[in-house]
Amino acid sequence: MKNEVFKFLEKSATQPKQVDRLIISAFLSKNNITVTKNKFLQDFIIQEKSKKEYEILTKFISTLEKEVGKFGAEELIEIFEFVISPADRIVNGAVYTPLYIREYIVEKTFFSKKESLSETKIADISCGCGGFLYTAATQLKKRTKQTYFDIFKNQIFGLDIQPYSITRTKLLLTLLAVLEGEDSEVFHFNLFKGDSLTFQWDKKIQNFFGFDIILGNPPYVGAKHLSEITKKRLAKWEVCKSGNPDLYIPFFQIGIELLQSSGILGFITMNSFFKSLNGRALRAYFQRCSLKFDIIDFGAEQVFRAKNTYTCICLIEKSHQDFMQYVKTNSKDLPKDLIPTKIKYAGLNSKKGWNLQDIELITKIESTGNAFGKLFKTRHGIATLRNEVYIFRPVDEDDDFYYLQNGSLYPIEKDICKDIVNSNKLSSSVRLNDLKEKVIFPYSDEEKPRLLNEDFFRTNYPHAYFYLAGKKKLLKARDKGSRKYEKWFAFGRTQSLEKVKNKMFFPKMSNKTPSYIINTDENLLFYNGCAIIGSTQKELAIIKKLLETKLFWYYIERTSKPYSAQYYSLNGNYINNFGICELSPSEKKYVLSERDKNKLDAFFEKKYNISLP
Repeated sequence: MKNEVFKFLEKSATQPKQVDRLIISAFLSKNNITVTKNKFLQDFIIQEKSKKEYEILTKFISTLEKEVGKFGAEELIEIFEFVISPADRIVNGAVYTPLYIREYIVEKTFFSKKESLSETKIADISCGCGGFLYTAATQLKKRTKQTYFDIFKNQIFGLDIQPYSITRTKLLLTLLAVLEGEDSEVFHFNLFKGDSLTFQWDKKIQNFFGFDIILGNPPYVGAKHLSEITKKRLAKWEVCKSGNPDLYIPFFQIGIELLQSSGILGFITMNSFFKSLNGRALRAYFQRCSLKFDIIDFGAEQVFRAKNTYTCICLIEKSHQDFMQYVKTNSKDLPKDLIPTKIKYAGLNSKKGWNLQDIELITKIESTGNAFGKLFKTRHGIATLRNEVYIFRPVDEDDDFYYLQNGSLYPIEKDICKDIVNSNKLSSSVRLNDLKEKVIFPYSDEEKPRLLNEDFFRTNYPHAYFYLAGKKKLLKARDKGSRKYEKWFAFGRTQSLEKVKNKMFFPKMSNKTPSYIINTDENLLFYNGCAIIGSTQKELAIIKKLLETKLFWYYIERTSKPYSAQYYSLNGNYINNFGICELSPSEKKYVLSERDKNKLDAFFEKKYNISLP
């Protein structure tokens, strides 16, 4: 869908019904559809006698003709998902799910139902604007030859937290029927407004015994965007007992508990639950239930254009099986026959995270020696939460001051500044000294720094104080103004302020074996990346050689969190389980002296008794 269409809608209509009338009227006009009976649709048709509204409609149709060749059902669904306000999108996490994904999930869930589909009850418990229900209804019509009137009344069920989403689902399904010649005066829908976390289906549906199929795309709302009410509602679900769970996590338990015996759930959702702390309780739930579970993992591919998320398809049948099936692919290969790997639940570790790729080799690596997390301490860099205020590259200096250019030119006392590097930018081709910047450091010069007294700060470093005071409004807006700081000029977090003599810098993420830089300057700070601290220079030198091997990167590619462009996370929780093999004194000497990377790769593969593909 072209941006000009969206921009037109943004500026031309503000209320949901205004937007819906505009979209529905344009759709009917562009597709030459006449609605003669259905009263619900007729209420959304703009008549020529409504001159102002009709004038806007004419301009909208003109915009559509310029920007969009076809305005079919998929374009309609995409527009409906787009015109949710940005604020509401954070609340309900709605995104447009491409047709081929919906069709694949519907096909797989329908195929699992060996009996006739004519009485199958299908639900989407976070239905958004109804894309999944549209696809399911279309397939039910083809396979059962029933009328849409009966399908909507007896077989299709939906729930969403936003009332306009329910309205749009009704509009979409009604249009589906009308498009295929079924222009009934009224359709009876089982579509409800409500919060899935607390909704009681048995209060709405007589003789409710559960659904045969639940499908959909649970909401993409991160923990930090959840309201306090939602957080309290999450707490009642078993799968939300670890970390700060995102909103999609409880939808698995809710969906499974709403299924009848041998019912099936088909979701496309985030794949972060494989390894994250937030997914620990969900993993334990899956292992305890031991359900028939197929995962199609898209890894680092981004299926949704509007969301920076990494997803998988989960097909879960409510019947016992002691193993799950896993396959990693890309969305283009979905129609093909995929050959999954069988993984026994008993071999998975819900606490550490699920290793689903090359499980035998990964298990061998993790069971070798001692876990990285037990031997080494990692730390993130300082977090000012306003780096553009505190961190700078001097444009000039004299005996007493560095000069900072930030709108105006500010002199900053040298004695309140420290050297700092962005460890995400370190590489074998970049010298550490070339990356050094300055950071205004309003803390004492001690091993464990304390925030300066404000009067002391103002008196002894008046220029730095004056500069930061001019940025006070920006500093107070950190954490959306919701967090109280020790003083307004304090950093956003207190991490990594203390002096550390030996540290090995490395980036938070990388798309290849990263550069590890060892530094012994206790006063040098870092930001944006990570470091190993608390070890001797010799220990750091040895672990550096191991982390630069093909073996370690092989492990990261199969166990860590993926990002776009084949980047993977190097955060501590993704490397803590990597096994560190024990080395004899002579082996340590060899590792420290050997410079040939291929020989070191071969040496460590032999130590781990592994031959990498």
